[in-house]
Amino acid sequence: MHRHNNGLKTVLLLGGLWAVLLAIGWAVAATTRSSAFIWLFALIGLASTAYSYWNSDKLALRAMRAIPVTEQQAPGYHRIVRELSQRAQRPVPRLYIAPTMSPNAFATGRNPENSAVCVTEGILQLLDERELRGVLGHELMHVYNRDILTSSVAAAVAGIITAAAQALQFAAIFGGGRGDERGNPLVGLVLAFLAPVAATVIQLAVSRTREYDADEDGAQLTGDPLALASALRKIEMGAGARPMNPADQKLVNTSHLMIANPFRGGGAASLFRTPPPTAERVARLEGMAGLRR
Repeated sequence: MHRHNNGLKTVLLLGGLWAVLLAIGWAVAATTRSSAFIWLFALIGLASTAYSYWNSDKLALRAMRAIPVTEQQAPGYHRIVRELSQRAQRPVPRLYIAPTMSPNAFATGRNPENSAVCVTEGILQLLDERELRGVLGHELMHVYNRDILTSSVAAAVAGIITAAAQALQFAAIFGGGRGDERGNPLVGLVLAFLAPVAATVIQLAVSRTREYDADEDGAQLTGDPLALASALRKIEMGAGARPMNPADQKLVNTSHLMIANPFRGGGAASLFRTPPPTAERVARLEGMAGLRR
C-alpha cells in the first residue's frame, strides 16, 4: 500500500469540492432569497456521492461496454492479475475487456472486495506481457489504495457542481425579488462561470496525486518500473492514433479512471485532462530504476 501520506491532501481537495458546491447553494439562496437552496445542494451532493459509492463499477463498465472474461478466454490476463494479487496479499478483482481498439485500462469499485479491472482489446494487442504486467500492477494498486472511490466521488461532485452552476446562471439572471430585495446577480454569474473551472482543477489534482502514487506502488509491486514506463509511451501513441469519442458523455465521465488520456487533443485542452503528462510519469519511473538523477 502507498506510504505517501496523501490522505490529508485528498480530504482537503474533496473538501474544496464540497465548499464550491455549497458556495453555489449560498449564491442561489442569496439571489432568490430562499435559504432552502443551501440544503438542496447539500442533499444533492450527498445523494450523488452515495450513488457513486455503490455504483461506480457498474457505471464505468457499462460506459465502456465491457464484458467479463474467464480464465479460459484470457489466460495470460488472469494469470498476471492473480500473481500480483497474491504478491500484494489482496483479493483478486473481477476482470473485464472492453471492445475497443483504443489502448487503455482502468480499475473501478468501491473497495478491494468489490472491484474490477478492465483493459481494452487495443491494449492487449499493443503491449507485450512485461508491459501489460506493469499496467496491471498500476491498476491493482489503484484498487488496493482505494483510489477508485476517491476519484469517483470527486467526479460525481464535480458533475453536480457543473449542473448547479447552470442553475445558478439562470437564478442570477431571472432570480426572484425586485431591486434591493434580490441578491447581486453579478456575484452569482461570476461564481457560475468560475465554479466548474474550480471543480475541474480540484478533480484533476485529486486524480494526478493518485496516478503518481499508483505508478510508484505498481512499479514496486511488479519490481519493474521500466515496464510501466514503456507501456505508458506505447499507450499514449496508440490512444493518439485511435482516440475514443469525446462526444460520448459516458466515456467522458469515465475517462478520469483511465491510465492515459483516451481523447486526442493538445494545447489548452491538455491542461484539463485528468491523467498527468506521460513524460513526467516516465521520468519518475526511470528515476525509480536509477536511470535519472
